[in-house]
Amino acid sequence: MRLVIARCSVDYAGRLTAHLPLAPRLILVKADGSVSVHADDRAYKPLNWMSPPCTLKEGTENDVAVWTVVNKAGEKLIITMDEILHDSSHELGIDPGLVKDGVEAHLQELLADRMETLGDGWSLIRREYPTAIGPVDILGRDADGTTIAVEIKRRGEIDGVEQLTRYLELLNRDPHLAPVKGVFAAQEIKPQARVLATDRGIQCAVLDYNALRGIEDDKLRLF
Repeated sequence: MRLVIARCSVDYAGRLTAHLPLAPRLILVKADGSVSVHADDRAYKPLNWMSPPCTLKEGTENDVAVWTVVNKAGEKLIITMDEILHDSSHELGIDPGLVKDGVEAHLQELLADRMETLGDGWSLIRREYPTAIGPVDILGRDADGTTIAVEIKRRGEIDGVEQLTRYLELLNRDPHLAPVKGVFAAQEIKPQARVLATDRGIQCAVLDYNALRGIEDDKLRLF
């Protein structure tokens, strides 16, 4: 991971345009290729970011450092550095992954045993399917034989959609699995997460924990 603190301005050019005026900011370049720009008052959420796969080109304009980040769709994130206050790189190694709480782990187990609740003819390939960036909760197939990656959360938020997006980008590079579609499954899905998932072609499934446990009739909604 590369960590840079700089006085910078940021311009995004893509489906929309956006501008962040000159201010001190934190810039993270992760090993997966993602680039994100953070303020000091927005918790975990970046001000702007570019998800992998993308390329980062460092250059100069009028003796000022300029980073240009371009993704596969041709969208650009242009970071103009007025002053670099800190620049360091750190090797974090392989992350052991998120240890799910009891409810999420049980939801995964129940859904893996009852894949038909996602759709008629759906079947399980395996739970905790390993990838280079962590295990996919459930890998399965729908009735048409299409590979499906399912990410399960107790509460579905934007970071869960981003996580599933990274898995899908990686899985779709495997010719034995592609094309791979995504399902974001949770007991509750926040509106912002649903909008982002829909924009990325990911289906959302609202899970009824009691129904999966057989306490009452199934009440799973797939969007």
